Amino acid sequence: MIIDKYEGSMSSRERVLCAMQHGTPDRVPINYLTNVAVYERLASALDIQKGDYEGVLKALGVDFRSVEPVYTGPVLFNVPTGRKVDSVYGFVTRWIANKDGGYWDYCDFPLKDAISEVIASFPIPNPDNFDYETAIEKIKRYSAEGYAVSIGNAGIADIINSTGRVMGMEDTLVNLMFEDDATLTYIDRRCAMELGVLGRLLDKANEHVTFVWMGEDLGTQKAPMISLDLYRSVIRPRHQKYIDLAKFYDKPVMMHSCGSSSWAFPDFIEMGVDVVDTLQPEAENMSPIYLKKTFGKRLSFHGCVSTAGPLAYGNAKETEDSVREILEIMMPGGGYLLSPTHAIQDNTPVENIIAMYNAAHKFGRY
Repeated sequence: MIIDKYEGSMSSRERVLCAMQHGTPDRVPINYLTNVAVYERLASALDIQKGDYEGVLKALGVDFRSVEPVYTGPVLFNVPTGRKVDSVYGFVTRWIANKDGGYWDYCDFPLKDAISEVIASFPIPNPDNFDYETAIEKIKRYSAEGYAVSIGNAGIADIINSTGRVMGMEDTLVNLMFEDDATLTYIDRRCAMELGVLGRLLDKANEHVTFVWMGEDLGTQKAPMISLDLYRSVIRPRHQKYIDLAKFYDKPVMMHSCGSSSWAFPDFIEMGVDVVDTLQPEAENMSPIYLKKTFGKRLSFHGCVSTAGPLAYGNAKETEDSVREILEIMMPGGGYLLSPTHAIQDNTPVENIIAMYNAAHKFGRY
């Protein structure tokens, strides 16, 4: 299997910035997110050596590269038997196998039912204790190769999910609604750490960074996760700090949000968000037609190719048709960056992934 790439006349960085600014690039920028098991099957289908992730990105014609510094400080959390613990955030996960592979699922929740003193003092890394030198070298290398380089990720600034992963979702939502002092103290300490990390990267590698990526899951499939009032009173002021940091360094901001999230897009626009990410088309008020008509002149879009649609459950022809339809809706006037809505899941046929990226190169040309 091969990808029939359209190389175009622009660098990836030029292409991505042009699309983010509602210009007309040579083709739609392309991104790739996947689970490990899918990556391994795709690498095999493309005759790429196992472990050569960069080789897969190049074969698909992916325009994006994301860089994060590795934590190198003291160990902050114990690791129970049969569990994995995130060294930065303390999230506890266990392996859940399925017929197509498996995934690490959040469990145990160390702050569930915890007293205020434990919540407020939960360990947070010092932003000095990250390997910035290696990260900056990688940022500069990708930039020199012409790629669009992002710092941050869909989980940076994520108040609800990141708290829920250590506290459980019920306690998290209740404590946010009642503006629990201990919970907000913990969240603010975590945000300060993330802002410190982003600030150090921007200070040392600003000219090589293309945009800042942040996120917050605000929707279920059918409705908002929280009220607009709660978003504005508790979450928006904290999000604004990340956006203001990016804008200080003159960087576009891409905001991730799963589910039915378009209710928050007017606030995103006021706050300075340039691009919205994920765009699950099956969620309420998240169809490509609705988003393009309602927000297409004020926001750019990254996502829309559902990982729960034809890509996972259809065939190659249905996948191609779906991608072509999305491109026909989203491309006019610029402002579209093609990506799966989430990491491509383990049950996705490799031939459908190939069809998706071939369709992007075939139908994504301006």
